[in-house]
Amino acid sequence: MVPINFRSLLIFSAILRIFLIIYGEWQDTHMEVRYTDIDYYVFSDAASLMASGRSPYERSTYRYSPLLAFLLVPNSFIHQSWGKFLFSASDLLVGILIRSILKLRGVPEKTCLSSVALWLFNPFTFTIGTRGNCEPMVCAIVLWIIYCLMNGSVLQAAIWYGLVVHFRVYPIIYALPILLVLHPLNLQTGQKLVIQKWSQIQQESSLYSSSKNLFCMANPLLLLRNLFTRRRIIFGLLSGTVFLIFTSVSFYLYGWEFLHEALLYHLTRTDPRHNFSIYFYHIYLHHEHAFSVVEKLISFLPQLIVQLVLIVRFAQDLPFCLFVQTVAFVAFNKVITAQYFVWFFCLLPLILPWSTMKLKWEGLSCIFIWMCAQIHWLMWGYLLEFKGKNVFIQLWLGSILFLAANTWVLVMVIRRHIYSPVFLLQERRTSSKTRKLQ
Repeated sequence: MVPINFRSLLIFSAILRIFLIIYGEWQDTHMEVRYTDIDYYVFSDAASLMASGRSPYERSTYRYSPLLAFLLVPNSFIHQSWGKFLFSASDLLVGILIRSILKLRGVPEKTCLSSVALWLFNPFTFTIGTRGNCEPMVCAIVLWIIYCLMNGSVLQAAIWYGLVVHFRVYPIIYALPILLVLHPLNLQTGQKLVIQKWSQIQQESSLYSSSKNLFCMANPLLLLRNLFTRRRIIFGLLSGTVFLIFTSVSFYLYGWEFLHEALLYHLTRTDPRHNFSIYFYHIYLHHEHAFSVVEKLISFLPQLIVQLVLIVRFAQDLPFCLFVQTVAFVAFNKVITAQYFVWFFCLLPLILPWSTMKLKWEGLSCIFIWMCAQIHWLMWGYLLEFKGKNVFIQLWLGSILFLAANTWVLVMVIRRHIYSPVFLLQERRTSSKTRKLQ
């Protein structure tokens, strides 16, 4: 059997995506059910308006940065599938970055290939880009930020972070763990950050160090003393400046319409349409009435508490922290659609080498429970959407079951994860040198 290398994996996955884009054009022309995502038509219409010198926000339901419409302007004069190729290329870039990040952490090539294949050949991911959804671009930028941080390129990471938060609001949840990972103990004067390499011995030692790191992270006095460091201040100021520059230019060009549609809408969004969220039914029943401050706080508080707990516990293990954050953020959000799953699927390959979970039986049970809960919800969604059945209660119960499944899988992933800080602490490096001298 001929061994598969990374180049072959990438070429095959690229051919698969090209085939799906071409097939999608055929299905859109010959079949009643379209392959192309409805959002892609929204993007394309907004880009067409921008190409003609008009505001992309004249297209109803376009609620994204004008940068997205600008990137899709070639749809109007090259080909209507330009955006699909762009998103699919970003999809492949995610695979390249997954391998690069794992290589920096010293993961063996065979394990790297398995992790990359999990992204490149995941049906959830390769259909997202080929159907015309922009999420792979966001995923690629998020992974590039992680790669820059691991290389010690804090300035570049800050620039891209400011851009990605402008482009898509949700990565704002990564601000605190990114700042916390720039811990003074990770730094050494005149030297770059030292990445902790993947190995069985180091994994075992990481288990010992996790409780100590938790104490440091949970100590308010220590946190306050180390909060305002040079790298943290630079990262915060630079990323904030980049965000404000892009936002200000967009506001100058498109005014309050941009501010409401691209930013404020996502912060106050209450979508009455059925979705995976447990809040959808309450929103549906009370959508015509304004929600009180107490109601908004009740829906936001569980999400905030879970985020803070996960950040405090896992910030130094940055890829894992971002993964569990994203899963929890999506699971407890007021609006959940299938495209949101891609947000944490791109981070999943980065944590697998540090998981002790075996595919048989725990891994399969996690996949089975998560998929069954989703299929159960989709069954009621189909009866409501296409058959017109009054199954709102059943659909809401399906949403509760889906939240329970997400929570159970998240707990299992955390329990089977080997805590492994990305960077070696300065005191640990010093002690290891002392042991060598002895």
